[in-house]
This record gives sequence, structure tokens and C-alpha cells, in this order.
Amino acid sequence: MKKTFIMLLVLSALMGCKQSNKEINYNVDKFYDLEVLRYDVPDFDQLTLQQQSLVYYLTEAALWGRDILYDQNCRYNLAIRRTLESIYCNYPDKQNPQFALLEKYLKRVWFSNGIHHHYSEDKFLPEFTREWFAEAIKSISAADLDIILGSRAGEGADKVFAELTEVMFDPAVLAKKTNQAAGVDLLLTSANNYYGGGLTQAEAEAWYQAHKDDSAEPLWIGLNSKLVKNADGSIEERVFKVGGLYGEALEKVVYWLQKAREVAENDQQRLVIDKLIDYNLTGDLKTFNEYCIAWVRDLDSRVDFVNGFTEVYGDPLGITGAWEAMVNFKNLEATKRTTILAENAQWFEDNSPTDKQFKKENVKGVSAKVINAAILGGDCYPSTPIGINLPNANWIRKEYGSKSVTIQNITDAYDKAAEGNGFNEEFVLSKTEIEMIRQYGSLDDNCHTDLHECLGHGSGKLLDGVTKDNLKEHGSTIEEARADLFGLYYIADPKLVELGILPNKDAYKAEYYRQMMNGAMTQLVRVEEGKDLEEAHMRNRQLIANWVLDHVNPANPEVEIIEVSKPVGNPKHDVPCETKHYMRVNDYEGLRVLYGQLLAIIQRITSTGDYEAAKEIVERYAVKVNPELHREMRARYQKLNLAPYKGFVNPVYEVKTDNDGHLSQVSLNLTEGYTEQHLRYSRFYSPLPTWND
Repeated sequence: MKKTFIMLLVLSALMGCKQSNKEINYNVDKFYDLEVLRYDVPDFDQLTLQQQSLVYYLTEAALWGRDILYDQNCRYNLAIRRTLESIYCNYPDKQNPQFALLEKYLKRVWFSNGIHHHYSEDKFLPEFTREWFAEAIKSISAADLDIILGSRAGEGADKVFAELTEVMFDPAVLAKKTNQAAGVDLLLTSANNYYGGGLTQAEAEAWYQAHKDDSAEPLWIGLNSKLVKNADGSIEERVFKVGGLYGEALEKVVYWLQKAREVAENDQQRLVIDKLIDYNLTGDLKTFNEYCIAWVRDLDSRVDFVNGFTEVYGDPLGITGAWEAMVNFKNLEATKRTTILAENAQWFEDNSPTDKQFKKENVKGVSAKVINAAILGGDCYPSTPIGINLPNANWIRKEYGSKSVTIQNITDAYDKAAEGNGFNEEFVLSKTEIEMIRQYGSLDDNCHTDLHECLGHGSGKLLDGVTKDNLKEHGSTIEEARADLFGLYYIADPKLVELGILPNKDAYKAEYYRQMMNGAMTQLVRVEEGKDLEEAHMRNRQLIANWVLDHVNPANPEVEIIEVSKPVGNPKHDVPCETKHYMRVNDYEGLRVLYGQLLAIIQRITSTGDYEAAKEIVERYAVKVNPELHREMRARYQKLNLAPYKGFVNPVYEVKTDNDGHLSQVSLNLTEGYTEQHLRYSRFYSPLPTWND
């Protein structure tokens, strides 16, 4: 199954790098294992007023969908967020230590768009007490209380808040947002709100099978709907549309899209917006296909956007899309790099180490660009990807192509915020590798993302009769591994030097070193001790690294984890030594051979829809972690006082209008704080009722 909106671990965010800061406060806030950054929007002032106006209207459309994702993540999220925000604004004793703990918890809820960790998907618990919370609830204003209770007002406030308290404080209640564990009912054991209560996995799968579209241009059944089991046992599909589920938010989205169409750059872009408006109004999936095709064909516009129900990671069955949005515009200079890759897409396909029967004979419609993000929304906010490849429908990609982007101003913000943080010195084997990373790390990051998005996801083909559903719960991990391996294999190819993308034949080695170190070792700092890997991208990276380590040449290993004893304290004195583990790459060319071998295996699994092979390789290499190594990585990382997860605050777009009400000026404000921004969003962009059952 194609899952192409990646959330790669941005290695440069955890490592020192060479760029110098601009006069922008990139580091905004820090709490728990999270850090909030700011991103610049370079070249916005070079856009025409029409383009700036288009960006502004599209950003408004992006922000109005915020509540949808909260509700999709868990049915209690809106009630809990609104309760916490009202207490935060109205509680009289702001100096109370319990209030400070509520503030930290609220910041975490904002970051994760709900009460489950945005990456591990485990529920996090408040540190303030139940008793204080029960008292603090009394500070909620009457107006806020009406909104929080909503359609449940008849049950009484005491009952509703008692239920919220259990959800928040009991670790056993709704413990995992999206469960991917083997051998259990994935719907009944997931806390998310993609399916109605009581609906089983078997019932949902049977419904989808009965409604499956096997035509040449299939509809993505279930992408924009929620399955609900009625009292009589029948299953109802509730469609996301104006007048339907989430209609209050989508009505606002449509309003701003209608304003955006009036300042569209060209007829093709206007067609894209018109199709998206129609889709939101009707929920018709055929219209969605038409929108995707029109979007892929819009290649001449400088401004672009994603808005709607797109990626399916949040659904345990990988069918229904999470609401997300991003507005962006083309970085003209950096796009030259991705254009070269796109123009040579057929060469890369032809020379892939995969079996010939799994290769595309005629690669169509590959377009790629480097962008500057202008706003992040929904599932792209506050934590965001660094690359996008859409649409996800295989038949559209095959017949019409896809669009791929690398988000350069986001990677730049990661780099600038991470200068000199000590990560390299702690985890990288020697000064040789540190210097290699300093010299080529940022370039390699962007190049690998380009290859992953521009070519990797669009490479290969499915055999007749194979669909996105064949690999089931392992589809996301396999697809991300496929795209990552494509990028890793080709970043070391002399073709990239020939094309002028990399400066020399050794530049790729920084990416090889960091990918192996991260996949096998350092990404574990993001996972609580005793936990398995759950998130698809983490599983993908560990799958690749562990498979490689399991298939090295025993006599002359291409890559290995080694133990190094280093002195503790002053090395000039007689002090004890501490044994630490490091990644060592002995043969970079041999490592590339292994990447190619694994790519061939993963492509075969994808092309043939081999579920059993996918299950075997994922469960063997991607899920379980070495507990001793895990404990060591976390202990070493904690000494650096770094946050392993990072997200962003958005810029604020300030506008002026002329006497006719038309925009006469659009300007950027990059000073809004994290708390200030989320409270403003909740105040102005929160149209949904609290309970959307």
C-alpha cells in the first residue's frame, strides 16, 4: 500500500551542522521529549501580490480543518482540549504548582493533536492530581461549559467530567491510539475514532470487501468516511462532507477555497481548487479522483497546496485518510536539483537492482520540486514531514504520474536549531565520520529525500490483480522501506555525480553512516524502555539496518556495531572506562550491495502483494529492540538534554485591504509563541461540536 507522505527522522535535527542562524528565534519552547521550533518563509516577499493573496486564502483553508484531526485521533480529544484550555485561561491561581503541570500537559496535547503521543501513539498521563483537576474544573466559564458538554448536556456535567477524568488518568483506558500488534482486533484495541464503537475488524474488513471497486479507475472506498455499527447490527458509512460528518469545518474550508480560486495563478490551478470544492461539498470519490489528476497536471503554478483526507497511517486498516494541509511555493533555485532527477526517472527505473518484471516499462508524469512551506495544518502540524509524494492511488500514479516535493525551509530550520548540540560527539564513531557529516550531511539529507519522494515511491509496479490492500497492516512499513532503499541505493551511484547533484564519489558516505547508525541505534532514544517499535517509519529504518547487519559477510563485515571503551572523566588520570556502542562502516561499496539486495526483496513483496513475506520480514527485523542497547542509547542521549521530537509554530499572515475589500498587502509575522498560537487557533478556528458521534 502506498503511504507516501513521509515523516522521516530528520537526522540533522539531532546533529550539529554548519549553517549559521539568521535573526530569527528558531527555538521556541521545550517540554517533556518535545521541542518547538520556528521556520522562516524565505522568498515570500518575491511573490506577486496575487500569489501572496493565494497563499493567505489557502492558509485560512488549512487552519479550519484543525478540529477534524483531533476528533479522528480520539473521540475525547476535543472535550479534553477545550476543558484544559478553559482551565488554563480562567483558573485564578496561576502560581499553583499543579497549574504548571496542567500547562505542560496541555502543551503536549497541542503537540500531539490529542492525548496520545504523536509518534509512539501511547497515551500520556497528566502529572497533576485527580483531586486538583476536580477542583480546577470549577473555574471553567459558563460559555465554555456549554461548548464542552454540547450534545451531552442532558447527561450532566458531573458524569461527563468523570468520564473525561478516567480517560485522562487511567493508563488502561484507550491506551494505544493505533494498534498494529499481531493477533488482536485492531479496531477494538485502538483508541482512534476512525470507526464507531463496537465495530470489529472482521466486520469492517467484510464491509470494505463487499464494497470494493475493482474497476480500471477504482474509487478509494472509505478514504473520506467513518463506518458506524447501528443498534440493529447494520453498518452505516458516514461521509466527511459539507452537510455530513465534519461538515461544520469543511464548510469553512470551502469558503476560503472559493476565495482562493478567484486569485488562482492559471486555469489549471483554478480547476484543481474547483474539484476540491466539489469534493468537499459532495464527498464524491469520483470527484476526488478528478481532483487528484488535475492536481498532478498542475505543473506551472508557483504556489501549491495539500488539503483534505490524505494519509492513512492513523487508520489501523490503512483505509481512511487523516485530515492534513500544507500550503507552499516553489523554491526556484533548489528545484533545479529535483528537476534533473525527474528528467532521468526512466534511467533510474531501468537500472534498479529489482527484477525486470517489477519495473515500469514507461515511467510517466514524474514531477519534482523543492518548496518552502508557508503553513502547516492538521496531520502536518506541529510535527511535519520533510517530503511529500502524492497522490497515493496507484492507478493515478501509473497513468498520470505523481508530484514529489522536498520541504527545504523545514530542513533548514531543523539544521539551524541543532547547531552544536553535542549529538555527533556522543554517538558518531570518530572525528573522521564527524567531519564527513559536517561537510556533506545537509546535502545528503536533501538528496536522499529527493530520491525517496521523487523516484522511490513512484518506482516499480504492481502485478495484475495486486492492490494497495494486499499487505494490510504491514503495508506502510514495507512501502517506506522500499522508498528509503531506493534512495540509499542510488545516492551512492556515480550517476548523481555525473548529473551534478553530488560533488564527488564519496559524498554519499555521510548518509550511509547516519542511516545505519540511526536505524539500528540512535532512533531508539525516541522509544520508552520496554516498548516495541510501532510507527511505520521507525520500523522501516530498523528493518533496513537490522537486515543488513544480519546479512554482512562474517569474515569481513561491511558494517558492524562495535564496543569502544572510553575513559570517564579526565583521560590524563587513571580513571575507569565506560563501554559504549558505535556504528562502524568498513566497506561502503559493500553496504550498497546489501541495500540493493534488500531493495529487490522488498520490491518483490510489494509487486506480488506477498503478505506472509511482508509479515515475516517486518516481525523479524522491524518490531523488537535490543533492550540493553536501547537502555544505553537513552541514557547517553538524556545526558545531552536534547528533545528527540521536534515540531513547529506557524508564521502569522497579516493582511491589509483596499476600499473595495481586496487584499492590498500580505506580510509575515514570525514572533507568535507556541501557547499563544494554539490558544488563538482554538479561539478562531474551532467550528466542530465537541461530540461527533
